[in-house]
Amino acid sequence: MPEQDIHVTAQMPGRTLQADGKEYLFFSGTSYLGISCNLKFRELLQQGFSLYGTNYSSSRNSNLQLQVFEEAEAYLATFTGAEAAITMSSGYLAGQALMHSLQHAASIFLYAPDTHPALWRDLSDAPDNALTYDEWVAKILLEIPALPHQDIILICNSLDPLKAQDHSFEWVKALPPNKSITLVIDDSHGLGITGTNGAGIWSYLVTLKHLAHITPVVVGSLGKAFGIPAGVILGDKEVVSQVKKSPYFGGASPAIPAYLYTFLHSGSILAEARQQLFANITYFLERLDHPEQLSYFNRYPVFYTLQHELYPYLLQQNIMISSFRYPTPADAPITRLVLNSLHTTRDLDTLAEAVNAFKV
Repeated sequence: MPEQDIHVTAQMPGRTLQADGKEYLFFSGTSYLGISCNLKFRELLQQGFSLYGTNYSSSRNSNLQLQVFEEAEAYLATFTGAEAAITMSSGYLAGQALMHSLQHAASIFLYAPDTHPALWRDLSDAPDNALTYDEWVAKILLEIPALPHQDIILICNSLDPLKAQDHSFEWVKALPPNKSITLVIDDSHGLGITGTNGAGIWSYLVTLKHLAHITPVVVGSLGKAFGIPAGVILGDKEVVSQVKKSPYFGGASPAIPAYLYTFLHSGSILAEARQQLFANITYFLERLDHPEQLSYFNRYPVFYTLQHELYPYLLQQNIMISSFRYPTPADAPITRLVLNSLHTTRDLDTLAEAVNAFKV
């Protein structure tokens, strides 16, 4: 595949993008619900800024506390079904705060392939991406019973947003009951879309309550589907309390209050956008001649292909999809079509017709 040019724009992409003096249909990014360009959401955000200003320049451990933090965290816990929630200024910071709060001498950390660097304690935690998720599961189920450690931390993604693969967690039920296992799941790309009403992976994890030796924790960015520049940790009260004692929490600026206010008041906006996204996915699939040639799963807006030449082919037709080398410039390209809630049926018709006409 030829090296790709970098396209620079001064416009926030939504359903379209202005770049290089052209207008492209935009099928990339992670704003799955189109919140960054949602006018109703922007109006609410203006209200939030009028109430809270542009930022809250203080610590969450300050002797002055804004009520909106507690309200947003209580809402997130109720919405997802978790016992407790805590917000931070980014998903990356939430991941770092969580992992360092879980660290103690008796623990061993086992990372699934493609785990985001936000959950690494340092570069030595970089996972073996040569394994598939299923291969990693089979490997740890064999290894864990023989480990001398009693406290084991397992870290993985709720799904693979790059290759559009859902992950099963039925294997958790096979973990040995004589070990104390903390299961950390990055749900950045599931929150807002998957699970019960967009509640993400936690709506499944509640089914594991009977497994007393398993402590599930969910961490993620709220900046994907929800469009909020913030991170969240979901878990039991003990885990959340432990994170609150971390210098990563007290020493960092909190999430911007205006965005948390907006999130608290945008439930109907997010629900409407989620239903539109599902409708767009169904519409697009119905118009593909050979949907089996793409990797995807039910009601998720990402479609992965190994046919990297699809990217320049569509670009010539003023359609920009996602295609870049990841996670480093030395890695193979990841080529995907990403739908969002802003796309019209005409946009989807244009994309489907172009994909149908593509010949390897």
